[in-house]
Amino acid sequence: MILNTTHHNSEHKQIIADLVGSPFSLVQKLKMNGVGSKRMIIDDVSPNMQSIINLVSDINYGNIELRPKGILIRINKGLKNFTWIIPYYHLVIYKINGSSIHAQGKFVHFRANKTFKENKKFFDKLMDEKVKYDLQHAMPHGL
Repeated sequence: MILNTTHHNSEHKQIIADLVGSPFSLVQKLKMNGVGSKRMIIDDVSPNMQSIINLVSDINYGNIELRPKGILIRINKGLKNFTWIIPYYHLVIYKINGSSIHAQGKFVHFRANKTFKENKKFFDKLMDEKVKYDLQHAMPHGL
């Protein structure tokens, strides 16, 4: 689900909390060494997401925030902000020439550049959180 989060909207806050959980507490953020990525350059998006990126030659930026049950990808388009809400059970990540995040029939591809490399620890943490979530919610064998 993609929301226009340019302006504060308590309904959006509730939708996000329902889908991926409330933000981590300050103590949890400190223990995890932060829960947000640095700003990354978006190279490409799926055709069904073209409307939320700059179509002119402007560079598109995005960043990722970890939540207990998923991630938020925040994309800036001019003065507007969009948030793509992805529960862990929808999330698929491909590491090809950067990183490509897929879910719900959509994708965002982040460019492999200096800031992307600086986010390597963040992506490792993201994968660890997804694995932890998948293990907690795995179906028992033999069913």
